[in-house]
Amino acid sequence: MRLLSVNVGREEPIQGAKSPGKTGTFKRPVDAPVGITTSGLAGDAISDKENHGGVDQAVYLFGGPDYGWWSGELGRGLAPGTFGENLTVSGLESAGACIGDRFSVGSVVLEVTAPRIPCVTLAVRMGDPAFPRRFRRAERPGLYCRVIRGGEVRAGDAVGREPYGGERVPAIEVFRAFFEPDVGEAALRRHLAAPIAARARGMNERRLDRLLERSAKVGSVV
Repeated sequence: MRLLSVNVGREEPIQGAKSPGKTGTFKRPVDAPVGITTSGLAGDAISDKENHGGVDQAVYLFGGPDYGWWSGELGRGLAPGTFGENLTVSGLESAGACIGDRFSVGSVVLEVTAPRIPCVTLAVRMGDPAFPRRFRRAERPGLYCRVIRGGEVRAGDAVGREPYGGERVPAIEVFRAFFEPDVGEAALRRHLAAPIAARARGMNERRLDRLLERSAKVGSVV
């Protein structure tokens, strides 16, 4: 695999999306080397910090094959950064990756933590109110990563992949579970056993607590 593009977004106003009315989702390719730290890419703006960014979602990857699929689906070419990704990677199909898989890009090492969940900002970015539903059905979410080792990257760098050695939880399984109202206890515990992002972990812990509370109430009645 190769790094096709490194994409950085400056903060810009956006209408019809979530507060604070600004976004860094309009990413544009950068030719020069770009530094990556545990906080993400140098010069890349994160406006909605409640739902985006942070050390567990510092870098967003999207793959060339997924871009090819979307170009066919939409009937037009799509420039790198269209989906708000920081790194566009050849040969990467996000549905095939697992939580905990690691990608080496130049001197940088990234660890997959979560799939991207579509939101209203993506709908505004794509000019289509129904786009989050299309994104969900497509099941090509891209991958959020934490930074295990920082450094510099630039377009053309080789990209390596090391499968996670622990519980194998496909990112697409986590993606589907987000929309599923009744995720079972076994699935929730599997997801929590993997090195998922803090936001996903918190949601799954709350789901598990509610599930166990319901089970305890049913048991007490019986």
